[in-house]
Formats: sequence, C-alpha cells, structure tokens
Amino acid sequence: MSKKINHNRRYFLTTMLKTIAATQLGMIGCTTQHATSATAELPIEGELPSLAGATTWLNSQPLTVDELRGKVVLINFWTYTCINWLRQLPYVRAWAEKYQDQGLVVIGIHTPEFEFEKNIDNVRRALTEMKIDYAITVDNNYAVWRAFENHYWPALYFIDTQGRIRHHQFGEGKYEQSERVIQQLLSESGTGLVGQEMVEVEAHGFEAAADWDSLKSPENYLGYDRTENFTSPGGVVLNKRHLYTAPAQLKLNQWSLSGDWTITRQAIVLNKSGGRIAYRFHARDLHLVMGPADRGTSVRFRVLVDGQPVVAARGLDVDERGESTATEQRLYQLVRQPKPISDQKFEIEFLDSGIEAFAFTFG
Repeated sequence: MSKKINHNRRYFLTTMLKTIAATQLGMIGCTTQHATSATAELPIEGELPSLAGATTWLNSQPLTVDELRGKVVLINFWTYTCINWLRQLPYVRAWAEKYQDQGLVVIGIHTPEFEFEKNIDNVRRALTEMKIDYAITVDNNYAVWRAFENHYWPALYFIDTQGRIRHHQFGEGKYEQSERVIQQLLSESGTGLVGQEMVEVEAHGFEAAADWDSLKSPENYLGYDRTENFTSPGGVVLNKRHLYTAPAQLKLNQWSLSGDWTITRQAIVLNKSGGRIAYRFHARDLHLVMGPADRGTSVRFRVLVDGQPVVAARGLDVDERGESTATEQRLYQLVRQPKPISDQKFEIEFLDSGIEAFAFTFG
C-alpha cells in the first residue's frame, strides 16, 4: 500500500466533524449516484499480503492467500472496543451473510489497541455477544496490520479473485459505496447474477449510527500518553498514586479526576473507592472503555448528569437508578440522551476501587 495516514482513531472523528460542518455529508455515507460513479472503474491498489503473521484464527481454519484465490475477499481491521467499528459492524455482518453463497469471504483482522484486547477470551466473548460468525484472525503482534501498511480502525480492503486490492474504505460510513464495490467484484468474478439491492440494516444499541448533527465531542484517551484537556489542579502526576481534585468548572470537552488515582501511559487506575471522573460533553451518546484491573473482580458505579442520577438519559449499561457494575474490560454505554442535545456535565463515581479506564468515545 502506498498511502500512509495517521493511525490515531481520533483523526477520524476530528476530520469527520470538520467535514460534516462544512458539507453535512462527511463519512455518513454517499448517494447512489456517487456510489455508482465511484465504482465504475476500480484501480489496482496492490496485492493481498500474507496473513501468516496472525497468532490465532477463530471461526475458521487458517486461510492462506493461495486458498483465497478465486474468491472475492473483504478484509476488515477492527478491535472490539472501537465505537467506529461497532457502528460499521452491522453492515459487514449483513454483507457476509448476503454474499457468502456468491463467493464473498469476509475476514476480520482483530488488531488490539489496548493491552486487554490481546486476551483471546475477551475476543471470543466479543464474537459471541456481537453475533460474528465469519473468519477472524487475532493479530496481536500487528504482523498483518504491518503487511497491509494499515493505519486505521476500522478499515476495509476489497480483494478481487486474482488477489488484487481494488478498493479500500478507512473509517465508518460510505456503506452503499462499499456494497457496490462488493457487487462489482462479484460480477467480475463470473460466479453468477449479482443483484443490485442494498442490504437493509436496523442498527441498535452500540451499533446505531452516531447523531452527527449534534456531535461536538471527539474521542479522548485517559492515559497520559494521548490525553487532552485534563484540568484537575496540578495536572497529571505520572505513574504515581495521587490525590486529585476537580476544578470548580469544566469547559466543553474538558475532564478531571477527584480521588486517589494513578495515571499511567495507557489508562487511569482508581486506588481507593469514591473516586470520580467528570467530563463536559456535547453528544447524544457517551461511552467509556473501562473494566476491573483485576480479572474476576467487579466495580460498582453510579452515573450523574448535571449533578443528578442519570435516568431518562441512561445508556445501555446503566440501570433505572443510574447505577451499574463493571465486570469486564470493554466499552460501556453510559449516556444516551434524548433530544434536544446540549452541553452536559457527566460524572461517574466508583463505589469500589480497582477500576481501570482507557478512553471516552461519543456518538
């Protein structure tokens, strides 16, 4: 691959927000007219590289480039806590089901962003919960990622029957264009008549498309290596226990800690119960990648919005009292607020120690 791009997922959302503001289109998708013209002539972008660097295969025996010759192949780079990929997933799942009898092979390349995503049991659980039955490779060493020179979660690569990369899609969106590419490559393969109908997807929960018109908060990591807009007095103390306090006010997209925390390169860890994270955001959905630092334990928490327990605006992972328990390391949906969307101060209070939190994402 000749095109190298910033690998940070935050690049997607920042670019998306700017594009939407300018064009009201961005990465949400494209019209039938645009999709048709985009797939009229598909260039050759390179050859399908080896998949031999994968550490484990799930839902399939290991597949080689030679075995895939004669098939149209869709490669999907993903990691199970990525909200951008979660919103893309229902389309990939639908394509895998619709076109498998016409010669399409879908392969998901699970390349982890966080250390806990390397755990094979976590990946297996995600496959079950997300109803994924197409072939998955576990790319813990980034070998397949590097072979593709990939830089994105999620990323789609479209391979023809001769093993040539004919198209790619970085980031979520443009689903009709992507399906037109699949149809065109299947038609070129001569395996049979390929209909022009698009899949119909009804996405719910995590998989529901973002409310782009009201989204004004980009993804933000919490570890000191990549965080932005941290406002607790005194700033970040690296890799040491520290008693943090919250500022009197937060501006939009600022965040703070209160309580006994350790801020590491990739995450923040609560050392004593009662700690809080506060974040002022503007979005329909607020998600937090988090979980108990020690496997087999659990951490109780409560969620507040503007100082009140979240009730009407509670997300999938919060009960009617605004409370819940973190039992595994994954993406938690904590807020899904009804319209009209406005700036809100989010707070999460942990009633037990031991939580490890990695990133906020919005939708």
